[in-house]
Amino acid sequence: MQSFDSDGVRIAYMDEGEGEPILLIHGFASNVLTNWIDPRWVRALKESGRRVIAYDNRGHGQSEKLYDPSLYGAPTMAEDARRLLDHLGIDRVDVLGYSMGARIAAFLVFAHPERVRSVVFGGLGINMVRGMVGTGPLARALEAPRIEDVTNETARSFRAFAEQTKSDLKALAACMRGPREKVDADQLSRISVPILVAVGSEDVIGGSGAELAALIPGAKFLDIAGRDHMKAVGDARFKQGVLDFLTSRA
Repeated sequence: MQSFDSDGVRIAYMDEGEGEPILLIHGFASNVLTNWIDPRWVRALKESGRRVIAYDNRGHGQSEKLYDPSLYGAPTMAEDARRLLDHLGIDRVDVLGYSMGARIAAFLVFAHPERVRSVVFGGLGINMVRGMVGTGPLARALEAPRIEDVTNETARSFRAFAEQTKSDLKALAACMRGPREKVDADQLSRISVPILVAVGSEDVIGGSGAELAALIPGAKFLDIAGRDHMKAVGDARFKQGVLDFLTSRA
């Protein structure tokens, strides 16, 4: 992966393929490899004739690790995405964000609507508005000396995933303790670019995708039937739904 300087923070990214550009923003404790390469998103998008840009969020993957929670607000992380577009000389992109990446994508379109052609909010439904509860237990789970010390089932699953992706647990805990800027229905109602909300039917972390889509004028909803938060990301129906959306969007 290459890297660039985002206002003093080193961000690792990949840029492959030719055609209309699409920017991929991964979820919490994940990275480009886990979220987009291994589930064959990059391959599918390149084969559809698109230029694929993906980056490791600050504190994740090969990007710089930061330990100050104040440096992890979603609007701040959205500026990493905007600076990457500037660095590559790209005026406007389609954006696909998953989970935390969907939240970052929302703040990107709020702040820079002229840079966004369309957005896919993957793995995050109505909880984008309601907020994620239990961030304290999740942070403590990441800070625990051993995974065996974590008794909360949801927190333990996040810790296990972070260990699987070989993440910096201290940096992830700082990210989890960072600012939780509110997304309200009024902000979503003013989005004017095409939107697809794609959430697994069993996703209790992201919440109802249909409820989120109902808040955004003209948004489409893709129900990834039978999939939870972790399993929906690589589902073939999710990929095909995104490809169909990108083909049909204005």
